[in-house]
Amino acid sequence: MAAPSKDDVGRALRSGADKVSINSASVVRPEILTEAAERFGSQCVVASIDAKRDGDRWRVYVKGGREPTPLDAVEWAVECVRRGAGEVLLTSIDRDGARTGYDLALTRAVADAVAVPVVASGGAGTAAHVCDVLSSAHADAALLAGILHDGVTTVHAVKDAMRAASLPVRAA
Repeated sequence: MAAPSKDDVGRALRSGADKVSINSASVVRPEILTEAAERFGSQCVVASIDAKRDGDRWRVYVKGGREPTPLDAVEWAVECVRRGAGEVLLTSIDRDGARTGYDLALTRAVADAVAVPVVASGGAGTAAHVCDVLSSAHADAALLAGILHDGVTTVHAVKDAMRAASLPVRAA
């Protein structure tokens, strides 16, 4: 299989995607971030980073979180943005599916290190967790899936919690 290219990004965008998230391919060939950003604009390029705690830092993992790399997640986020990523999707492998809350320290470290939006992922268990990551960890957005799919909460309840916490909420 050939390494993904800017042409693959172009196909996804022409098929209707607004943005393309690039994870393992950017670790293998970081130039894809720059090539895609130069051709389609950085607003279309999302650096997807799967990170797991490793001592006093977070290590980048690839291949669906199965394979560790030598990369530090915060440093890698900075490098991805330097190469053209206009957004970072940051998933905590340690928290993903646990429903114990986002990794606030990881999210804050990345959000404070880059000047592009950071989307927190991995760990949402309640609407309060969403509010926590947005307010105290400086995330620009929060990804949640399982708690919505399983009926633990609703989008409406999350938005109500955000309003109660004085966080900006887009109208329905």
